[in-house]
Amino acid sequence: MAQVAAKATSEIRQYARGRSAENPFMTAEAQGIRIRHRGHVPQIHPTAYVAATATLVGDVRVGPRSRVMYGAVLDAEGSRIEVGEAAVICENAVLRGSAVAGDQPVLVDDHVFVGPHATLLGCEVGRCVYVATAATVLQCARLGAGSVVAVGGLVHARTVLPDEYFVPPHTVALDAPVRLLAPGDPGLAEAIARVGFAQVAFGVDAEWTDRISRYEHIAEVRVDEFGTHTDDQVLHPGYSG
Repeated sequence: MAQVAAKATSEIRQYARGRSAENPFMTAEAQGIRIRHRGHVPQIHPTAYVAATATLVGDVRVGPRSRVMYGAVLDAEGSRIEVGEAAVICENAVLRGSAVAGDQPVLVDDHVFVGPHATLLGCEVGRCVYVATAATVLQCARLGAGSVVAVGGLVHARTVLPDEYFVPPHTVALDAPVRLLAPGDPGLAEAIARVGFAQVAFGVDAEWTDRISRYEHIAEVRVDEFGTHTDDQVLHPGYSG
């Protein structure tokens, strides 16, 4: 009898944590994995949905009716991430801010769609932009309202897309005014070298041709930046401070 009573008590406690007799499954925590970083706590609008396995780190703000899906990572680092109203961040997308080469937030306006496995680094995305699956937008780039970065497209650092501009699949967009280069274009390497990506993203001045020094410095910058996560605190599900 004592065992039966103990089992009944356990079941009642489980139901109180999100189960019911009609539905024996736990309700997913709709605020994701939230992590306090550098003193900042992610903020989620009450009407937004953040999937249980999405991770929000630091000064991240998710706006009304926005959706952040499973496996997405929004990491503000020393900057911030702002997601506007009715924006969709799909599965396994990565949004990362940075402050190692100046303040580089990720600013996502209203009604933006960010596809699965897309990457947004320190960039600004205007309203109603469509960033497709596996597309990448690099530091200090700006995407005008209604622009599209198709599947596998790359918008390089400091590039500015006009409103309603289309970057075709697996194409590189560079500069302002923007120009497009296909992956096999013989001038692509030289064009990317002129962007000065290491300086823009990491504050590293090593020459394009000095690969060993260049990437050693970049790794050291990231080691220092990511080292600040040793003091991170994972917030409990009910945290509302």
